[in-house]
Amino acid sequence: MQGWKAPTKRQAAAIATGLCFFLILVAGGFCLRTENDTLTAAQKRLFAVAEVTDVLADNAQLEDWSEGLRLGSQTLELEILSGPYQGEILEGINYLSAYANVDCKLGTRVIVRLDLDDNGDPYVVSIPNYDRGGVLAGMVAAFALLLVVIGGKKGVMALLGLAYTLAGIWFLLIPMVLQGFDPVWSAVLIAALTAVASLLMLTGFSRKTLCAGLGCVCGVAAAGLFAWVVGQITPISGFNMSEAEDLVLRAYDSPLSIRGLLISGILIASLGAVMDVAMSISSSCHELRTVEPNITPVQLFRSGMNIGKDAMGTMANTLILAFAGASFNVLLLFQVYGYPLIQIINSDAMAIELIQSVAGSVGIILTVPLVSLLSSLLFPKKV
Repeated sequence: MQGWKAPTKRQAAAIATGLCFFLILVAGGFCLRTENDTLTAAQKRLFAVAEVTDVLADNAQLEDWSEGLRLGSQTLELEILSGPYQGEILEGINYLSAYANVDCKLGTRVIVRLDLDDNGDPYVVSIPNYDRGGVLAGMVAAFALLLVVIGGKKGVMALLGLAYTLAGIWFLLIPMVLQGFDPVWSAVLIAALTAVASLLMLTGFSRKTLCAGLGCVCGVAAAGLFAWVVGQITPISGFNMSEAEDLVLRAYDSPLSIRGLLISGILIASLGAVMDVAMSISSSCHELRTVEPNITPVQLFRSGMNIGKDAMGTMANTLILAFAGASFNVLLLFQVYGYPLIQIINSDAMAIELIQSVAGSVGIILTVPLVSLLSSLLFPKKV
């Protein structure tokens, strides 16, 4: 066919590899799928999107302590917009508290929980949330558009890599953990798979990708190993996490291993930052070799270390501040209750946050010399 060009060997290899990674995801998700005829309590609940067509009564009022939130109750007329009862007009009472505050007006779209009365007719049990689906979808679309417009082809590949990573966590890692696979080794496997897939999508087959991939996997593994060693010495485990009790109670009939969840969470949390540092150093060293073909391996290693030191500081700060932000409310409570410093430092919550922050940062720090060394050895000297 005129105008059609056959793909090069590298392009064909990239396409074949992409298909292999996609098949791994599909096959893994299919094999890990579980058939359960018994519905959980959450699955038995019926939720639907609804729109407020009338406010029949409203006794909610502002309170001095609620910072602008109205507290009380509303009687609403709602049109169901989704599900088996789409088009039904129902009445419901909306209770407004400081912690569950869906303040409705005419035209407000909300999520309602439905149930059936003795006659089989639907009624509104509660109004737990606003309908945020459209806004969140628009936010994600804006992010994707900016990434593609500014990043071009690289942006598209980065978007595909991100989607693959999220799919790997949801369809592979979580089902593996729920079916009793060791959480730590499962996280290592998925981290390696998604890191390699993301980097290949972004930069294709090259020594630059190889250096970044190896450095990323080793850096993430180092973060997990460091956290495991500290956890053994302390000691601390997944049972110290605030969600452990719920997981034990709600997954009592599954072979879920709680003990390794803390380490696996650290591995996944540190993956992005470690991948960023690994690719930054590998790409910079590759450019240095291209611009200065006669640079020696020792000079290239030193350059990679100098580049990595800057990235190391900012990425470590990013990771630690991310964990600190996630535990900000806990830090506030420590201040409010006036806990002594000795109790704050030795509490389970603070110990877990510190281990997560420092272990991820250790992974970043060790990635720098490793990727620098790999780049100095694998990037050929051009003569």
